[in-house]
Amino acid sequence: MYRLQDAGFTCVHDSDAPHGEIAVINTCGFIGDAKEESIRTILQFAERKSRHQLRKLYVMGCLSERYLTELSDEIREVDRFFGKFDFDKLLEELSHEAPSESQYKRKLTTPSHYAYLKIAEGCNRRCAYCAIPLITGPYKSRPFDEIILEAEWLAGQGVRELQLIAQDLTYYGIDLYGTNRLAELVEKLSYIKGIEWIRLHYAYPTDFPLDLLRVMRERENVCKYLDIALQHCSDHILSAMHRHITKQQQTELIETIRREVPGICLRTTLMVGFPTETDDDFQELMDYVRQMRFDRMGAFAYSEEDGTFAQRHLADDVPESVKQKRLDQLMALQQQIADQLDAEKIGRQLKVIIDREEDDYYVARSEFDSPDVDPEVLIRKDQTRKLQIGEFYQAVITDSENFDLYAKII
Repeated sequence: MYRLQDAGFTCVHDSDAPHGEIAVINTCGFIGDAKEESIRTILQFAERKSRHQLRKLYVMGCLSERYLTELSDEIREVDRFFGKFDFDKLLEELSHEAPSESQYKRKLTTPSHYAYLKIAEGCNRRCAYCAIPLITGPYKSRPFDEIILEAEWLAGQGVRELQLIAQDLTYYGIDLYGTNRLAELVEKLSYIKGIEWIRLHYAYPTDFPLDLLRVMRERENVCKYLDIALQHCSDHILSAMHRHITKQQQTELIETIRREVPGICLRTTLMVGFPTETDDDFQELMDYVRQMRFDRMGAFAYSEEDGTFAQRHLADDVPESVKQKRLDQLMALQQQIADQLDAEKIGRQLKVIIDREEDDYYVARSEFDSPDVDPEVLIRKDQTRKLQIGEFYQAVITDSENFDLYAKII
C-alpha cells in the first residue's frame, strides 16, 4: 500500500469504493474457510466489474499463488492474477514503470500505536496437514539489520507495541546465518527507544530456542506472552502429523518455559479430527488441556488441504459431525479454564494500553492480550478521567466475564 501511494495512487481499504476505481483483492489460501471467503469476495467484485462499477480488478495473494490457472479459467472478469510475492509486477501493471524500492516503509493498517513486524516467510517444518510450505516455499529469514531498521522506522511513526510474527518464529536465522538468532533479535529490538511492548507469535515447539527465555525474563518490554501452536498431545497423532516431538518432550518444554519466565501467558492452537484420531486420542487431549491450563487457546477442526501429505496419503476418516462435537467440547473446557484464570486476576494491578473507545467503555489490553485474538480489558468511562488512545496506564482488575476483564485506572 505504501508503494502504491508512492506511485501516485490513493489507496484505501474500502469495499464500497465509488464507481471507476481499481480493486486489488489480497487472498488467503491456508484453510477452507479462508479460501471460501476469498472466492466469495472475488465473485462479488467480479459482478461489480461486469456491471461497469469497477475500472480494473486484480487478485493476488496465497489463493492466487496456488490456483492461478484454475482461477484464471473460471473468473474471466479479473484483469490479471498475481502470486503472493508479485508486488513489483502489480505496481508495473498499474503504473507502467519500474516501482521505487522500499525495504521496510509501509502504510499502517492497524491503529497507529501498534504494528505487526514479520521477520521471516515460509516454513521448513512440513507438518502433514499444512499447506504453508506449498504456498510460501521454504523458510526465508529477513536480514537482521533490515528488521531492526523497520522497527526503528515504526517507532519513529509512533508505534509503541510490536507484534513479532512469522509462520515459524523459532527457526529465525538458521537459513541465513547458520544459527538461530531469534533471542539476539528480540533483545536488540527491546533496546529501540519508544517500543514499550514486544509480543511473540507463532513459535514451534520442536527445537525451541531456549536462550529466548532469558530475554523474555530479563527485558521488561518483552511481553511475558508466547503463542506456541502444539496441535495435539497424543503421541499417535503427533507422529501422524509429522510434528517431530513427543507428548513428554512437549510437556517438559512447557514446564521449562513456565519455570524460566514466571507468570508467562501461553497461547496455543489445537486441532481435532485429524485422520485416525480416536475417541481415546481426543480424551487424552481433553485431559491434557485440563492439566496444562493454557491461558489462551484456539482450536480448529481438521480439513483437507490440497497437496499436503495428509490429503495425499491419509483418509479423512473422522466424520464432520464428530469433529464439530469434539471442537465444541474442547472450547467449552477452555472457556471454563479461562474463566477460572481470569477470576484469579481480580484485584491485580496490570499495565494496559488503550486501543479504542466504544460507547460506555475504553477498550484496553494488558501484556497478556494480543489484538483481535485475545480477551480485552474494559474500563467504564464514567469511572475514570479522559484516557488517550495508544497510551499506557496502570489499572486494577475489578471483575471478569465471558473472556473479558473489567478494570479501573489507578
